[in-house]
Amino acid sequence: MQMEHRSPRRVAYDRVLRFLLYFSAFLTCALLVVLIGYIFVRGLPEVTWEMLTSEPSVLRDVMGILPNIINTLALIAGTLLIVLPLGVGAAIYLTEYAKSRRVVEVIEFATETLTGIPSILYGLVGMLFFVQTLGWGGSIRAGILTLVIMILPTIVRTTQESLKTVPQSYREAALGLGSGKWRMIRTVVLPCSIDGIVTGCILSIGRIVGESAALLYTAGSASVLVRLSFDSIPALAQSVGNYFATSGGSLTVALYMYTMERGKIETGFAIASILMILTLIINLSAKWLGGKLKKQ
Repeated sequence: MQMEHRSPRRVAYDRVLRFLLYFSAFLTCALLVVLIGYIFVRGLPEVTWEMLTSEPSVLRDVMGILPNIINTLALIAGTLLIVLPLGVGAAIYLTEYAKSRRVVEVIEFATETLTGIPSILYGLVGMLFFVQTLGWGGSIRAGILTLVIMILPTIVRTTQESLKTVPQSYREAALGLGSGKWRMIRTVVLPCSIDGIVTGCILSIGRIVGESAALLYTAGSASVLVRLSFDSIPALAQSVGNYFATSGGSLTVALYMYTMERGKIETGFAIASILMILTLIINLSAKWLGGKLKKQ
């Protein structure tokens, strides 16, 4: 078989494109490494055990962020606990059960439009409805429900696109073997699309962790450590309910407050370092859990 002869001009063109491709990839990776390295170099030396395990105190001159860490984890857990069943369920209905194609197209267009809306608008809506209309005030629960509304379109679209990648022959084979509709979805379709669901979950976690504008309007910026009562189950339930009804600032809100309101730039870099480490741990845990679910 004879090799295709290429003109010198075509060879030069291919080499230039190859160089630009590799250069773009190198530049992207280099910028990421420089950005992360710069944050870690300036932030990690400022991170102390007292900072991680205490609440802020002006009298003791302590920059504690333990309440902000707990608030961030509560926002992530509470939001995912609500948005994942809603988003995955809506995607399953639109992909597997919906009969009207026009209705599906309208919902898909609406979710794509909602995905691109700035987060501060969600914060304003959450403040008007949850904080003022319902009378909840600035609270963790108001922040969680605002994040649910903001992240739901992302979960729906990523899950729906993942479900569409499952070959139709898999569905037909499962139904041909006698499986019901729901059993086919639960045992065949969902395991094959678990990667897309995990991807949507990771994107949602990244948006929750990095959100500040919407949470300033809804969850507030308090940095008070709430003590839970473990005397009895009713007392524990009441203290948990009181915690979600109180104001609480996340790590990103604390980052904004320390840098913009107080001018403590080094403390802001320390919080940024903790945010990046926390995000990495949660994303790796989500990938590991997704792999375990796929094997099962």
